[in-house]
Amino acid sequence: MEVVGPVHAEIHVRSELSYLDVFVRLCDVDRRGRSWNVCDGLVRVAPGRFPTGPSGVVRVPVTLWPTAHRFAPGHRLRVQVSGGAHPRYARNPGTGEPLGTAVTLHAGGREILHDPEHPSAIVLPLLDLGPQSSLSSR
Repeated sequence: MEVVGPVHAEIHVRSELSYLDVFVRLCDVDRRGRSWNVCDGLVRVAPGRFPTGPSGVVRVPVTLWPTAHRFAPGHRLRVQVSGGAHPRYARNPGTGEPLGTAVTLHAGGREILHDPEHPSAIVLPLLDLGPQSSLSSR
């Protein structure tokens, strides 16, 4: 399978904190179980940036870096969703304080939802492999 172009994800999250990060990484897992990073992206969530549903769920669109990657036969895709990626990205203190001067850190739980009402997904730009291809991009 060949993925070529922009990659994005739509993550439905419920958080104890109103200031949080949503980090998404696509990985290639080889036959031996080794995981190789392909591309990733991070979005900072703050009150009012994205609409919040009645149950407190926020749909966060995450743009990952564009890629051109071939997943070899027998390899698997791994999607990592986490609340940050320090030190690659500055940690989010969870308080709304400026990142460079924050002195207080708040920990808070997050719940990633994936059901018919909250279809969290990563969307991959698959290279057309011809008529024999039956791969889905979701």
